[in-house]
Amino acid sequence: MKRKRVVLLGATGSIGESALKVARDIPDRMQIVGLAANSSATKLADQANALRPEAVCIADESKVDALRARLDYTPQIFVGAAGLSKIATLAHADMVLIAIIGTGGLRPALAAIEAGKDLAVASKEILVMAGEIVMRAAAQKGVRVLPVDSEHNAIFQCLDRGANFPLEHPDSALVGNLRHDVRRLILTASGGPFRETPADQFAAITKEQALKHPTWNMGPKITIDSATLFNKGLEMIEARWLFDVEMARVDVVIHPQSIVHSMVEFTDGSVLAQLSHSDMCFPIQYAVTWPERVPNSLRPLDFGQLSRLDFATPRYDDFPALRLARQAGETGGTLPAVLNAANEVAVAAFLEDRLPFPGIWQLVEKVMKGHASVADASLDAILAADQWARGAAAALVGNN
Repeated sequence: MKRKRVVLLGATGSIGESALKVARDIPDRMQIVGLAANSSATKLADQANALRPEAVCIADESKVDALRARLDYTPQIFVGAAGLSKIATLAHADMVLIAIIGTGGLRPALAAIEAGKDLAVASKEILVMAGEIVMRAAAQKGVRVLPVDSEHNAIFQCLDRGANFPLEHPDSALVGNLRHDVRRLILTASGGPFRETPADQFAAITKEQALKHPTWNMGPKITIDSATLFNKGLEMIEARWLFDVEMARVDVVIHPQSIVHSMVEFTDGSVLAQLSHSDMCFPIQYAVTWPERVPNSLRPLDFGQLSRLDFATPRYDDFPALRLARQAGETGGTLPAVLNAANEVAVAAFLEDRLPFPGIWQLVEKVMKGHASVADASLDAILAADQWARGAAAALVGNN
């Protein structure tokens, strides 16, 4: 199979760095043709100088001069939010890998789909906010939406029957098994650093404690989301759209070792699971090389060294994020966007010592209760709900 030409949005973050590691590991199968970052001009320039992509983009317009000054060759340079959408439609690209944290990847994702590019999605907010719109657009354009999150990629692998099997619904953007034979999608969660912490101690949790994830090395926002379990709640909504199942068939189980990345239970009671070390290079590579598997330098599992694999039911009462996410996913419309936006504001406030740890989900619930959800929402309605929720959440933080 030919080498996949990839535009990477969010190149300087942790997922972006893992994607570049994959590109270096399998250069005959993955070529970076475009790189984009928010504001890290120096780091973006260094990446571009090493890889020589034909185009780069810096979202922060004030950093374009710094980017240009550090480049030692002359790629096409895009700037700002509009630039992200332009680089996502690069003529020579086969795939756009979106690893932008937050909502900034939504318009580039839709632009890439419109241009006929496959998507590899690591930014869960895209599908949380506008899953129905994104998946419908992908189906209409005949492009694939491939998951990069380790949990969804694991489910994808468990469902995948390979390229020689036709889809049940030819107009679907989904790749993999038939939906009717799936009983449950089971997302695994490490449980974060406080899975055994009594709830009466939550108010005293500091940001330093919350930023110490037991198994994954991630950015601050997603690390706090893992501590509250909002990350898993967002993944539940993402799974609902990626795999076209109702929220009732999406479950969560605590698995501290983060070796089993997720599981699929079928109607006959059989369960398939995907296992690997906690390294984002595994799901990134599979999304890029699918439907093939390609040798690499990643460390394989040694089952002789795995002392145990533990599983437990989440503490739903102590971690309300899962309940709130299920509610948002079942309601649909603009409510998932409201949950996501309010959570972003709450996490930022916690990291700035303006909100206690339990205040994160308390604030999100208050904002959700104050929102009248719009069903079958347009993109404009979703973005308006996002902005409304940010304003409502910021006002609540200010009143604390």
